[in-house]
Amino acid sequence: FGSSHPGFEMAEISRHTIVLIQFDQAKESRTYVDYETVPDALDGVCHLFEQSVKASKPHLASIVYTPSDLFAYIDELDDLCCLVYNPPSNSYIPHNKEWIKEQVLQHLIKKK
Repeated sequence: FGSSHPGFEMAEISRHTIVLIQFDQAKESRTYVDYETVPDALDGVCHLFEQSVKASKPHLASIVYTPSDLFAYIDELDDLCCLVYNPPSNSYIPHNKEWIKEQVLQHLIKKK
């Protein structure tokens, strides 16, 4: 795992993670989802994208996409970040869209 934050290590994949999302400029589109692990959160980001595709193209029987499609979706979101729990400081470390894209790519490669 690479990181935008020094000190991010493999052990952190099992840490509680909160995904903060703002779908568009409306403050009402803000929401969050919490996950027990970083991989679960990454799956959650992929699921959000898949739900978006299903909503916009309900006639599709299945969804096939590339990392570039997913990254375009992430970039189009008004805001997206992950807060990963850091036990030593009893706080959450924020990670931006670029970090999320790096982690999602690694996660998808491992799932193959």
